[in-house]
Amino acid sequence: MPDGTAVHECRLMNRRGTQADILTLGATLRALRIADAHGAGDDIVLGFESFEGYLTGRHYFGATVGRYANRIAGGQFRLDGKLYQIGLNDPPNSEHGGHEGFDRRVWRIEGTHDDQGPALTLSLLSPEGDQGFPGELSVQLTYTLTHENELRLDYRATTSAPTVVNLTHHSYWNLAGSSAGDALDARLRIEADAFTPVDAHMIPTGELRSVVGTLFDFRAAQPLAARIRDGTEPQLAIARGYDHNFVLRGTPGVLRSAALLEEPRSGRTLEVLTTEPGLQVYSGNFLGGDVLGKSQRLYRQGDGIALETQHFPDSPNHADFPSTVLRPGKMWSSTTIYRFFA
Repeated sequence: MPDGTAVHECRLMNRRGTQADILTLGATLRALRIADAHGAGDDIVLGFESFEGYLTGRHYFGATVGRYANRIAGGQFRLDGKLYQIGLNDPPNSEHGGHEGFDRRVWRIEGTHDDQGPALTLSLLSPEGDQGFPGELSVQLTYTLTHENELRLDYRATTSAPTVVNLTHHSYWNLAGSSAGDALDARLRIEADAFTPVDAHMIPTGELRSVVGTLFDFRAAQPLAARIRDGTEPQLAIARGYDHNFVLRGTPGVLRSAALLEEPRSGRTLEVLTTEPGLQVYSGNFLGGDVLGKSQRLYRQGDGIALETQHFPDSPNHADFPSTVLRPGKMWSSTTIYRFFA
């Protein structure tokens, strides 16, 4: 790092030869190499060849984002009657924790274990007032690459004072390979009957809108390419594609299936399971051909799809949304599993 702090890359490999490379900068999944239906291995997450790309880039490739994933309107929220202001790094809003969120921090290696598969535990201490958030927050994240080809993420957090917490993983998946180009031929199924529409500033209006009869109906698998450029849906025009939170079926806190992504060229399938109440689907709308990624490829819109398990955007300002408040003496926990088939 510019201040001399060392950044490490850790490699996990399971019995099938699947390989996950993780940076301590941002607790970032830099690469995930996995076989396709023909036995050929490829890296399936977008990112950079060099460390400098992760140091200077702002697209959150593979990063752990927080303290608050997604957007907070005006960067403001009230908690126990007090108003807090977070940096406006996505004017007029705060996004993914502010100017120096968890993706910009060097996490500490706490240890590894090997029961279900090779694993790595990373930790981060976020001080009181960090980016404007109250409370000192202590966070742990364990990556486990199981021998069944699951990448499991277990999060834990405690606080010294009442605060809000919303962490997520921000890989851009291209199941055909990180250098394969357009990822929108993939078919997506989402276990959701509703989504949260947004205003012109990408902030939820508060409505839980039914997906029935809309381009947000992924209850049966649908190819993204056929829908994303449909000019009849104002929500897609606002976001320049999909960048929306889906309200997952089932009970928050209980691990359950959230989505299934199928890629026809490689035969790879990704199932997402989570304890979270929401899934943010982002179709890489702001990859504008000016980001030099792996294999010297310029990433363009739609070259990767992010499936971010999380609480709803702007929840601190919506009393009807599932709460993101964490208080002293309580533990915030979350589990997400990315399960791969070929």
